Amino acid sequence: MPRDYINQAPVAYQRRPHLTRDDDWIRTFLKVAQIGHIATSVDGQPFINPTTFWYDEDNHQIVFHSNIAGRVRSNIESNPKVSLEASELGKFLPSNVALEFSLQFRSVVVFGRARLVSDPAEAGQLLHGLIGKYFPKMTAGKEYREITDKELRATSIYAIQIESWSGKENWAEYADQSDEWTPLDRKWFE
Repeated sequence: MPRDYINQAPVAYQRRPHLTRDDDWIRTFLKVAQIGHIATSVDGQPFINPTTFWYDEDNHQIVFHSNIAGRVRSNIESNPKVSLEASELGKFLPSNVALEFSLQFRSVVVFGRARLVSDPAEAGQLLHGLIGKYFPKMTAGKEYREITDKELRATSIYAIQIESWSGKENWAEYADQSDEWTPLDRKWFE
């Protein structure tokens, strides 16, 4: 019978606690992870969208943006509770037992409340942080034009205040194998 997660914190009861990573690992991972998936929900219907994001460590928040109009903004205005997942995937790991087939992965899931950043100065600062994550050697006013007020009015900038998070890593070379079945041929590991 599955565990009852009702009325539990989102990060309660890790199924494989030996894969859990600490806060320092999570912070480091969020700084380098390339793509996140933002999950929103409205009227009981979940939605998930890929996005670029920036972990603003000084303010313990995740920054991302979307179009001024669309599902993400509408959902957040209706229900600010969100989660963001970011992961890195490695190779597939075969096993000689069906339930042990696996995948190398590193992942973080963040839970919190998103707010639309309405102050233009703050929105510009956060957008520069987001750009800086992906293009750290580029400078506003030099390689690209400074962000204009018109551009800020056409973009929704969000900050997710992080309430909780969890990180996991399984980067084993091999999946668990059973000694109750014939070992896999080496060809499956190449």
